[in-house]
Amino acid sequence: MSTETTPETLGPQDAQWLGSYSKVHMNVFGTPLRVLDHGHGAHVWDVDGNEYLDFLAGIAVNSLGYAHPKWVKAVSEQAAKCAHVSNYFATEPQIELAAKLIKLAGAPEGSHVYFGNSGAEGNEAAIKLAKLYGRTLPGASPSIGGKPARIIAMTHGFHGRTLGALSATWKPAIRLPYEPLVPNIEFVEAGDQLALYEAFSQTGQGRYGKGPVAAVILELIQGEAGVRPLGAEYVKKVRQMCDINHALLIIDEVQTGVGRTGEWFAFQREDLSGGVKPDMITFAKGVAGGFPMGGMIAFGEKLSALFTPGSHGSTFAGNPLGAAAALATLDVIESENLVANAEERGRQLREGIMATGNPLFVSVRGRGLLDAVELAHPCSHAVMNWALEHGLIVNAVAPDALRLAPPLIVTEQDVDQAVSILAKVPADLPND
Repeated sequence: MSTETTPETLGPQDAQWLGSYSKVHMNVFGTPLRVLDHGHGAHVWDVDGNEYLDFLAGIAVNSLGYAHPKWVKAVSEQAAKCAHVSNYFATEPQIELAAKLIKLAGAPEGSHVYFGNSGAEGNEAAIKLAKLYGRTLPGASPSIGGKPARIIAMTHGFHGRTLGALSATWKPAIRLPYEPLVPNIEFVEAGDQLALYEAFSQTGQGRYGKGPVAAVILELIQGEAGVRPLGAEYVKKVRQMCDINHALLIIDEVQTGVGRTGEWFAFQREDLSGGVKPDMITFAKGVAGGFPMGGMIAFGEKLSALFTPGSHGSTFAGNPLGAAAALATLDVIESENLVANAEERGRQLREGIMATGNPLFVSVRGRGLLDAVELAHPCSHAVMNWALEHGLIVNAVAPDALRLAPPLIVTEQDVDQAVSILAKVPADLPND
């Protein structure tokens, strides 16, 4: 069977719609694999009626899968009341959601939330707040000839595609066409403690010295790099260096947050963070169960107070429809014990894949329901397309890695079905 999406592998409705798609959409995503129509639970159907088991969940977005009745009810009821008000006003769902997120994150008294519409916007807010913080550090005051404070990011990290977030995103292929980007953001080799130490030590060294480090931004699991954990010992060293140098630690929880890794947030897992506490976290993807929402939580009153009226904002951010969707999502995750389900089903998935004995599968890494299958040779797109044609949606996240991020509502039977499909993947598929 073919391993590429071609007109011959599509149904007639898919082919017709995709022909129209290419005529009206900017070609920034390439050709879509299918045209999806509706879903229920962890299953989705395309316009030709073909059914798929979705183990990507909109890239870790659809926490509750598709058409969860409590989510549908909450969104419908809020839409009948008001979908949007300007930020000259507040709404009850907006206030309740901010308080809920602060509680789930275990943030201290005085912590505050900034809402955006995406992960990139959450990271933009975090970068802007870090830059304001950097101006308070000794040696960074522009009014007395100080050197601009710096932000350190990680190689292979991904924080978004808007210009600020892109400035902290590593992948050269998506950075280079837009340079120069935001200055004073620099990269260190992820996981390299010596490189981290050297970056901090460059502060204030004579005429060639640099400004102080305002913040380090990182993901505990580098999702777009192939679902690669940084390692708890390294994260502890980052926290230590930040503390010594009065720098902030920003943890990007866009892909790892809201129950995805088997805790509400990945930093709450000892085996990912070493028990460290961040100064800021960013969130998005799964928080509103499919509604576009993201944001940032600043830990503590002093840091939160650096944002003042007019220093940042967004027209649509925190609107009542999105807040209602998020509150419903968080309520279902709590009431249906989906954080624990993510941990249990994730373990079942990893163990099940390795138990297939398929020689193509070298290992499975990740936590909870954010996992990647390491492949014996770089054929991830061929595997992805083969799986799709056999009713399973997965993602070629790297040439030799397949990302699995099913909805948090995924069942034991769903995992068994996915494993049974993956077990049959031919080991001799061609390299991409």
